[in-house]
Amino acid sequence: MTSKSPPSAPSNSRRKAIIAGASAAAAAASVSFTVEAATKATKPQAHPNSPPTHKETQLTDRIAMKDGTQIYYKDWGEGPVVVFSHGWPLDADAWDSQMLFLSERGYRVVAHDRRGHGRSSQPGHGNDMDTYADDLATVMDTLDLNKATLVGHSTGGGEVARYIGRHGTQRVAKAVLISAVPPIMLKSENNPGGLPLSVFDGIRASVASNRSQFYRDFALPFYGYNRAGAKVSQGVIDQFWLMGMIGSMKSEYECVKAFSETDFTEDLRKIRVPALVMHGDDDQIVPITDAGMLSARIIPSATLKIYSGAPHGMCTTMEDKVNADLLEFLKS
Repeated sequence: MTSKSPPSAPSNSRRKAIIAGASAAAAAASVSFTVEAATKATKPQAHPNSPPTHKETQLTDRIAMKDGTQIYYKDWGEGPVVVFSHGWPLDADAWDSQMLFLSERGYRVVAHDRRGHGRSSQPGHGNDMDTYADDLATVMDTLDLNKATLVGHSTGGGEVARYIGRHGTQRVAKAVLISAVPPIMLKSENNPGGLPLSVFDGIRASVASNRSQFYRDFALPFYGYNRAGAKVSQGVIDQFWLMGMIGSMKSEYECVKAFSETDFTEDLRKIRVPALVMHGDDDQIVPITDAGMLSARIIPSATLKIYSGAPHGMCTTMEDKVNADLLEFLKS
């Protein structure tokens, strides 16, 4: 019987290679563990009221729509829910004053960037009111928002109306339309008080040719800064320009058709929850006579509040008054 010789010890160079390999593996594992731990520590936490089954909303500040579009949102505070829909060509930051005010007074406030606007995705499709309303529904469903007060400014008012028209009021307690586009902006035989198509064609042409300069110019009538004696804020103009430029040119271009030509009359009739219509009588963008006044007549049991001398962007120029009136309505 032949005895087997014990395996020879590895050579010096081989031993060094083994040690180096083991050290590299250990270092890689350590780095991987450290990165994973750091990532977990820095990922934003879900709102305490968000359903734990929605992993996407727990880990990010974006929600995926059915077509893959990512909708950015912010969600502050706890308490009764208030959901904000912004105007064109802005984003959720336009609501910062109202959101801070209400979140400090016991409300949970949620606002999203409409698709193609702000920090949301910029798809080449879906720039219409039905899709906007369905996106809002996905945000509401994903965050499981109930007994919410929906607040819409300008185009956002159309979004709120169309949401209720398509999805009902199961999740809605109240509705607020501020300087809102309903029932319909475009002039026609059925809407003789509307604005002619040439106005909206001009807006589209300006967006397509030089939207940067157009947004700087458009901010003046938007906030009433072109009126005699107006206190002009360059910071507000700059913010308006920035929000407009962050968005997609294509989405903002196509959104003009959505906010001007969509007829919200039947949607308004379906708003059978307490509703407040707020509009300035010096609104140069969405004139009150063919907007807020008509909407208040169509919505069952709506309350119309007219702001003397207020411009389209009164949520900014008259934020204290608007905030106080919103709070009063929420408490009513």
